[in-house]
Amino acid sequence: MREDPSIPNDARFETRAIHVGQDHREATGAVIPPIYMTSTFETGNPEGFDYTRSGNPNFRNLQAALASLEGAQHCTVFASGVSAITAVVSTLQSGDLILSEQNIYGCTYRLFERVLRKFGVRIEYADFTQPEAAARIAQLKPQLLWLESPTNPMLKVLDIAALSAAAHAVGCAVLVDNTFASSLLQQPLSLGADLSLLSTTKYSNGHSDALGGAVCSNDPSWQERMIFAQKALGLQPSPFDCWLTSRGLKTQALRMRCHSDNALELAKRLEAHPRVRSVKYPFLPSHPQFALAQRQMKAGSGMLLADFGHTQAQALALVKQLRLFAQAESLGGIESLVCHPATMTHASVPREVREAAGITEGLLRFSVGIEHVDDLWNDLGQALERQPANA
Repeated sequence: MREDPSIPNDARFETRAIHVGQDHREATGAVIPPIYMTSTFETGNPEGFDYTRSGNPNFRNLQAALASLEGAQHCTVFASGVSAITAVVSTLQSGDLILSEQNIYGCTYRLFERVLRKFGVRIEYADFTQPEAAARIAQLKPQLLWLESPTNPMLKVLDIAALSAAAHAVGCAVLVDNTFASSLLQQPLSLGADLSLLSTTKYSNGHSDALGGAVCSNDPSWQERMIFAQKALGLQPSPFDCWLTSRGLKTQALRMRCHSDNALELAKRLEAHPRVRSVKYPFLPSHPQFALAQRQMKAGSGMLLADFGHTQAQALALVKQLRLFAQAESLGGIESLVCHPATMTHASVPREVREAAGITEGLLRFSVGIEHVDDLWNDLGQALERQPANA
């Protein structure tokens, strides 16, 4: 990525989020770069653009900003988080092995099982919170180690540094899906990962109005492969979506602090509520990887899990009583959402696989927004009070 001499080398996240990725505005003096809604560029232009599938000023601006915020040398943007996943796995060959965390995003699992296996790519799963995980890596010698931290939806926190070291010892590349943590709260590349993947639809954009994905790295060869995938597979994003995401990045630090503060406060209150069976949140002391989360992340982010001891029907009935938490599959926007993973985000995962990962029928996943925390708590409280006493 091109260095901007006008930005101090020691500029902090908040400053870089606003000032990096502001190119292609010199001719007009525009404070914010415009949207380049064009498919085709005249040959011989100074920036070397030719066709938006092969690059666009809005792509380059967003790539520069995300690379800076992830502590990366390179970044490639894509049409969605799944497009970013597709770009990475398209580099594999028949017979290659992915060793993946067992609890991953449902669409990642579906892509692995229903698409990659058809082309001869092998996939194995492991619980990477267990002490034998490093030995499993050494035994299987995969080509790619696929991690999420925190995981979707179980919020397991994985030791990225230790797992990366174990993978590199056998020549294995490491990818971390950093979507749940966000670029502010965790930088996987600094912890040893080779690739940091984001669904920029979520916390990067933060306003539930644009799709996107990104892959960040410090390796020029990975960058070449990602650029090739973006162009050759038609995985490029929309210039408008890139412009929206660039705008969203400018407030990411403010939003993430509020998401994290609200989620932690709700987690504490829910854990003390008599009608709640269990709560999971990375910065809650009861979380199994609490110490690791504090060491690896700057805050706990906005994702929260609660099990109310409900049947599926009771869990969905509770969801319907909520007023400020819209029932929806996505996350990371300014508004609060609630999801029933077993019937929504992870419905494509076989029941036995879901339950082995801890995704029960009564589990609810909350994407805590930036509303006032007391209003969110009052909404949860009124919904819980309307449930049967024996629920």
